[in-house]
Amino acid sequence: MPKYKLFDHTADIGVAVTGRTRKELFVNAAQAVFAIMIANRIDRQGAQRQKTIIVEGSDIADLLINFLREILYLFNGEALIVEDCHIQECSNQRLVAKLLVEPYSKEKYSTKMELKAVTYHGLSVERIKNGWIARVIFDV
Repeated sequence: MPKYKLFDHTADIGVAVTGRTRKELFVNAAQAVFAIMIANRIDRQGAQRQKTIIVEGSDIADLLINFLREILYLFNGEALIVEDCHIQECSNQRLVAKLLVEPYSKEKYSTKMELKAVTYHGLSVERIKNGWIARVIFDV
């Protein structure tokens, strides 16, 4: 099962993310955000550090949106690239993640698409036979 698949949406871009577990779904969603935004990475060790984030939501779909908003803020607001994501806790309403982040550098990364926001439009998160699937649309 692929981790994520991009789909076009009028003036936006969407992603369908899968995971065998709820935790894997969130990790794959974070990876999808950076796959959309970053074109390539020159393989050089950066100044990596750990960052813990705690996110809450009214349900699993709201939690996913709030998590992706936090991931997007790290890039747009703090110029950080999420290199790795480990979900420590994930219920329907609360998530704790340890992230390995490093500063964005034009010498190391090139951007291919700017994501402005994560939207609720067309949002779905479902439990399926093989795990979980979510569809999220980003404003570009």
